[in-house]
Amino acid sequence: MKIKTHTISLKSKYPFRIAHGVRHETDTFIVELSDKKITGFGEATPVPYYGITPEVMDAVIAENREMIENIVWENPAKYWEALNPFIGHNHFVQCAIDIAAYDIWGQRNGKPVFKMLGLDNSKVPFSNYTIGIDEIPVMIQKMKEFDFPIYKIKLGTPNDIEIVKALRKETEAIFRVDANTGWGMEETIRNSEELVKLGVEFIEQPLKADDFDSIKELIKHTKLPIIADESCVVEADVEKCIGHFSGINIKLAKCGGITPALRMIKAARTAKMKVMMGCMTESSIGISAIAQLLPMLDYVDMDGAMLIANDPAEGVKLEKGRIIYSERNGIGAYLK
Repeated sequence: MKIKTHTISLKSKYPFRIAHGVRHETDTFIVELSDKKITGFGEATPVPYYGITPEVMDAVIAENREMIENIVWENPAKYWEALNPFIGHNHFVQCAIDIAAYDIWGQRNGKPVFKMLGLDNSKVPFSNYTIGIDEIPVMIQKMKEFDFPIYKIKLGTPNDIEIVKALRKETEAIFRVDANTGWGMEETIRNSEELVKLGVEFIEQPLKADDFDSIKELIKHTKLPIIADESCVVEADVEKCIGHFSGINIKLAKCGGITPALRMIKAARTAKMKVMMGCMTESSIGISAIAQLLPMLDYVDMDGAMLIANDPAEGVKLEKGRIIYSERNGIGAYLK
């Protein structure tokens, strides 16, 4: 097995604003795993405020290259477990390698990954399209440009309700809102009373990630389900979220890949929680990996590749929120 890495700057189609700030481009980290006959691709977008950069990821791989390349494996979950003691401190590296391993696994067996997992993709959730924070006319224009049945609206401004009311006048689509920890408890309760009237399905992560006492109280009074995002990053966080949230949002790059994500989904289901999967700003490689788990999800946010102007990969497509699977085996994606 040989590993090769690529750092690619993804250019945003529009300035992407959330409660934490604005960005115009994002570096993504893509790996190729090759066993001479088959090449698998994996991806994880580094998050600098977590201390994760492409340079850090490259260094982890360089330090563990011999281990990564020489472990013999037949099942990607076993490969993940074997590598965990060495690279487990960096979930982003774990994720990129794990996705590439699942890609090889599917290709070796002549099947897409979802079939290897025993999943039926005949009925899967539609993806939302994300509307970043901007001037209201710009947000309306973005919404009209992409005709989706579901929109996720980024909030965390002094005029959040005004924004949602203005967008609601333009469409009958389902709304989801994401405050990215930008609200307080009373504000969330107050906003939920208005948002439920405006056709909002749920609120994603309104409070600070570690404020579990407030979150537990919030769930008693809010008019809408509350989905954990920043509060649920890795496997151990699922248990913390039980009794505090209505559901969890899993991101492959943050939790360490498909292998731990499958365990997180199982744990959430056991606790009768809803399961969502979200994306970063990433190419069609990362988005295609998410697509393999769609039959297990209630909600999905997988528009990351649509938000960039220079997708370096080919893979699954989104058509008005509906997933169109690739005919390729594995995750169905490759670096162009």
